[in-house]
Amino acid sequence: MKPYSPSGLFPSGRPPRPTYREPHQVGGAGVAAGATATIAWLALFGLLGRSLTGYVWWTLLAGGLAWLAALVLIRYGDRGVAAGIAIVTAGGWSIAAAAVATRWAASGDWPLW
Repeated sequence: MKPYSPSGLFPSGRPPRPTYREPHQVGGAGVAAGATATIAWLALFGLLGRSLTGYVWWTLLAGGLAWLAALVLIRYGDRGVAAGIAIVTAGGWSIAAAAVATRWAASGDWPLW
């Protein structure tokens, strides 16, 4: 026990708790790379569909495969790339859902089957 109480102006030892740092930090370049690759991936699969129904089903399949790749990257690879994949896949699925909702509202017929 010290006979005096330190003022805190000068460090008197180690901090009370350890500071933890991420071993593999998420960077903007990884997020951008994952986003760019996923845009191309969804566009290529979306072009396989000859109608709205085909476009939506191909987009859902491509997004599911992209999310599987993102899960693998989260566990074993770059989490920044996985974040880019997840963000763009959610956007692609939202675009497909908006297209289905618009067609459904315009025609009154569910367009997926």
